Amino acid sequence: MRRTHTCGDLRSSDLGKEVCLQGWVRFSRDHGGVAFIDLADRYGITQVVFDPEDLPAGTDAQALANVMKTFTRESAVSVNGIVRKRVDGTEDARNKTGEVEVLITSAELLSRSEVPPFEIGDQKEGVLPSEDVRLEYRYLDLRRTEMIRAIEFRSKFIHLARQYLESQGFLEIETPMLAKSTPEGARDYVVPSRVHPGTFYALPQSPQLYKQMLMVAGMDRYYQVARCFRDEDSRKDRQPEFTQLDIEMSFIEEKDIQDNMERMLAYIWKGLYGEELQIPFPRISYMEAMERYGSDKPDLRYGLPLEKLTEVFRETNYGIMKKIVAEGGIIVGMNLKKDIAGDKIGRNDVDRYIALAKKFGLGGLTWMRVVNGELDSNIVKYFTDDNKKGIKETMKAEEGDLIFLMAGPWKRTLEGAGLMRRQLAADLGLVPEGTFQFHWLVDCPMFEVDPVSGKKDAFHHPFVLPYDNFRKGACFDILLNGNELGSGSMRINRPEMQVEVLHQLGLSDERIEENFGWFIKALGYGAPPHGGIAIGVDRVIAILLGKETIRDTIAFPKNKKAESLIDGSPDKIDDEKLEELQLMSLAMDDVDFDIEEEDIE
Repeated sequence: MRRTHTCGDLRSSDLGKEVCLQGWVRFSRDHGGVAFIDLADRYGITQVVFDPEDLPAGTDAQALANVMKTFTRESAVSVNGIVRKRVDGTEDARNKTGEVEVLITSAELLSRSEVPPFEIGDQKEGVLPSEDVRLEYRYLDLRRTEMIRAIEFRSKFIHLARQYLESQGFLEIETPMLAKSTPEGARDYVVPSRVHPGTFYALPQSPQLYKQMLMVAGMDRYYQVARCFRDEDSRKDRQPEFTQLDIEMSFIEEKDIQDNMERMLAYIWKGLYGEELQIPFPRISYMEAMERYGSDKPDLRYGLPLEKLTEVFRETNYGIMKKIVAEGGIIVGMNLKKDIAGDKIGRNDVDRYIALAKKFGLGGLTWMRVVNGELDSNIVKYFTDDNKKGIKETMKAEEGDLIFLMAGPWKRTLEGAGLMRRQLAADLGLVPEGTFQFHWLVDCPMFEVDPVSGKKDAFHHPFVLPYDNFRKGACFDILLNGNELGSGSMRINRPEMQVEVLHQLGLSDERIEENFGWFIKALGYGAPPHGGIAIGVDRVIAILLGKETIRDTIAFPKNKKAESLIDGSPDKIDDEKLEELQLMSLAMDDVDFDIEEEDIE
């Protein structure tokens, strides 16, 4: 019964061999008593044939025919047979087994399939069922070639990463899945303890604190393919549970982490594509990224840079710009060169972009064209000659160019301009297909201040090593095609500095001791200089494969509502289990049973 070959193995060199194939009935066709079946498995598809006239002497054709009648689509079957050449003109050049077929001499139904809820065979994306249907029957969806290749690609990526890291002396070490809840930005998934009623573990949002304690422990090169959990709204690039490739190193500097990550990705790239990945990656500062591209994760595959025009409008008669400059805001311009925009952007299109600007958080959009060497729009009459000269020089404006100006508070304006840049690039077809541009975002701030609440938050997390009097942090991001793959940093290795950073984030001594006292104590026992990085495996695979969502790179993901449609989770827990965990009694303790007479109907 054991198969001799997979459904992707057989070639012309196997003609005449007796083989056993096992797989799923993908398609079947009956041509006047001769039955053709596409037999599929993870490795490929082989055509197998029931041909009564060509059966070897002594074969019970009727018995074999009866077995074949039990083969429903997607049933698991086993066939024995002889490899033969396909009839001339029927070869399938698209299939690596397409020159041969297997003449069936015996067969067995291993497991009958119900009628599948959707077509498993390779189909165009447009005829697939809804994503929720695919996720409910994920075990069938995973049989599709596209999904098989995605899972294989993901497995090979992780395998190559392990190979490289092991060759560099890294140890793969598992950190706890049940740990203390600590404020790390997102909400925790919590797990009640039966042994200690009323207390809870938290599933890890990341292995951050434990991997730092591994550095204190002397495990100077650590990595882990880590499962992480965050109770946050699902998006196309987020899941409640996800995988990150987590790395930490001791006795290093910031550049050592970046260099090591580049070499690892180059090794993976060569293994995946057989090509050299160009390293080192470009480095761009946070300030340059924001003021040049309107994003802290800019896509560098195309142009459309922003140019600062704040100083150009330092003296102006135009009231709006004058007010923005006086309030410490920023004015930026984007030049849509004639050879890029051409006649693609007309007056109606400009109105659409003005509406989009407001949607992107901008107050509006000022526009002008260069006509006969001069700036032309209804707004230009409010500009001084110096304003107009400054715009043309700064924007390198030429005949036929279309210029957009955006102005307002620093961060909101730049982020809105960045969204406008991305929209224009998509509309004008400027984003190249099949191109991958890695780069680093460096020289990042230590903290961010919410412009509305005034609350100070860590730019990355509160364990980043600060410098420049706490204005900047030794943290960085690795980016690919305008997407953040992961973040890294040098870490704080002295307890008193860690306490100071937490103080600056508004935590009291009591809160610090409660949430982080155990970790700060560890830093007091000779913590070495250390740092690390983690990249999102689901996200990088999705980008490399051109997937719209990371759900198409995960075997069993949750849907957009964070539901598992296969098993119906999350689900209610039986009262018996709640009582065993003493959760019901805890909940009842919090209930106020004081009922006023007027509350009784």
